Amino acid sequence: MSAIAGLYHLNQEPIDLQHGELLMNSFRKFPADSIQVWNDEKIFLGCHNQWITPESVNETLPFYDYARQLAITADAIIDNRDELFNRLQVEKSDRPYMTDSQLILLAYHKWGDETPKYLVGDFAFMIWDQKQHKLFGARDFSGSRTLYYFKNEDKLAFSTTIEPLLALPYVEKRLNEEWLAEYLVISGMIDAVDSSITPYLTINQVPPSHSISIENNKITFKRYSYLTEVETLKLKSNEEYIEAFQSIFQESVTSRLRTHKKVGSQLSGGLDSGAVVSFAAQPLRKQNKELHTFSYIPPDDFKDFTPRYYVADERPYIKSTVEFVGGIKDHYYNFQGKDSFSEIDDFLEIMEMPYKFFENSFWLKGMFEKANGEGVGILLNGDRGNFTISWGSALDYYSILLKKVKWVRLFQELNKYSQNAGGARLRNLPLIARIGFPMIDRIFPDKRSNSTTYPQLINPEFAENTGVYKRFGEQGINQRGQMFSSDNKYLMRKRHFDDVFNWNAGNTLSTKLSLRYSLWKRDPSNDIRVVRFCLSLPEHQYVQDGLDRALIRRSTVNYLPDNVRLNQTIRGVQGVDWMHRMIPQWETYKTELEQLNTDKSLLKYVDAQVIQEGLSKVKSGVKPDQAIDPNLKLLMRSLIINRFLKKIPEGG
Repeated sequence: MSAIAGLYHLNQEPIDLQHGELLMNSFRKFPADSIQVWNDEKIFLGCHNQWITPESVNETLPFYDYARQLAITADAIIDNRDELFNRLQVEKSDRPYMTDSQLILLAYHKWGDETPKYLVGDFAFMIWDQKQHKLFGARDFSGSRTLYYFKNEDKLAFSTTIEPLLALPYVEKRLNEEWLAEYLVISGMIDAVDSSITPYLTINQVPPSHSISIENNKITFKRYSYLTEVETLKLKSNEEYIEAFQSIFQESVTSRLRTHKKVGSQLSGGLDSGAVVSFAAQPLRKQNKELHTFSYIPPDDFKDFTPRYYVADERPYIKSTVEFVGGIKDHYYNFQGKDSFSEIDDFLEIMEMPYKFFENSFWLKGMFEKANGEGVGILLNGDRGNFTISWGSALDYYSILLKKVKWVRLFQELNKYSQNAGGARLRNLPLIARIGFPMIDRIFPDKRSNSTTYPQLINPEFAENTGVYKRFGEQGINQRGQMFSSDNKYLMRKRHFDDVFNWNAGNTLSTKLSLRYSLWKRDPSNDIRVVRFCLSLPEHQYVQDGLDRALIRRSTVNYLPDNVRLNQTIRGVQGVDWMHRMIPQWETYKTELEQLNTDKSLLKYVDAQVIQEGLSKVKSGVKPDQAIDPNLKLLMRSLIINRFLKKIPEGG
């Protein structure tokens, strides 16, 4: 629940406490309930504390355990406290008052470097083992909290954010061109495939699922979590699968309600956030607490141009969930007057790096601001749900039945699917065949396909100089920054949990917004217990009786209204109003974009032709329905990159 920082000298020089002050002073822009430091001759630890959980109030952190000669600074909320108390044989009278950082320290005393394997929650921590003259730390399996570091031959410094490290006199502010090359090539929201690098050449980060150990002047990283190494769960009936899911998901949700402040949740009209809200409302009701929900809606004058199976304003579904669940104080915000362009500089300050989710930037930040204003300490969400609790594409599963020649089952499913989703029973059979047998597409391309493809943003010469395509090819990634297996959703899902880089960008945002607004965004659908459970289920639990995402639909009977629970025809879509919001800013926006075309410092990295193609569309005037145009999206990304590059000294 905090920002942490520290210094460690690998040589025999004593710590310069003024450098410790530089680290801690960089955190002063964030609210704090307490600011504390601890040091001995070779090490300095600091913590800019924000009290979120009841146990953290008046916590001493950094904490030094004199008996065990261990010191810790931690940015952590641990969710399996009862399990750890039992394993570590903590006296029952001590349990209600023991902080999460002290619990981590006890775990380290028992399990040493294996400690992260036993922890469930969101965490980044560093421990000084005085007896072993060793510094040890870790980041949770999905990197929910950030942990950056600088190291040279003599010194190591670490921090929750990048700015404190750049404040040190011996740390140069230099652009990492390898990071930028990966960022430019990847068309999706991922920033870089190498999860250890940052936009700064002198600063790295501990990857998700990894620990860091510094001993005898040697730094070692170890991956401690491999999620896809699970056995298939075999239960006797569908009802047993539902009961097992409800039990583990309820445990996940309930453990994330631990705060002395109010509890909030982001809520859309869909299944994932709806499930989180419905499972959270019940235990809160027993505590006589109300759940605050925060929902984004487009401006009143926005005309939805999306196809009929999408909806930009999800209020009818959201209100249906709110009324059905009960015990909810719902909030709706359209953030009138806010837009992606005006937020760039503030967002670059928050992120400390370029970002790609500009369409949603203003309301993602706005939700934290509004929740903070309501006194919320925990803001729930269901961001990981598409890969865990609501996994299950019907057509992809039916392609498996087709390949396995399970005709009877396939036609039974198609019949029920047509009843649920509408349309003729066999209308999807050609598409199912193309999914199951990709060779069909290569021999007979589907002329009706209108899938969006991004132009390549990176300057070809810069790509060649950095060798980014070669590196990607060796890792099974194509020249769009996509997995070669991206047409196979099952392989995509496996790689999503095998490759830790998938999580960095989103969690970077969550960590840094949490520091600014003193509240934590927490995702029960990303609980490691839930992830492992969902990965262990046989595929027929996810597609069944003509239902896609069948597990969550069947498990939320009496939790969600049927118009939400069984909705297979309408999907909410957010961010499509970003171009509409730009209308008042259009001339200013266009002027800055035109300057990109001649900016040599940017064109060294970005393809000038892509900018020119985007500019030709901008000059024709603002058209809100161009919000999904790849050229205009890349133009906005180029502008964000250019603003970031201006913050780095020339030659840096």
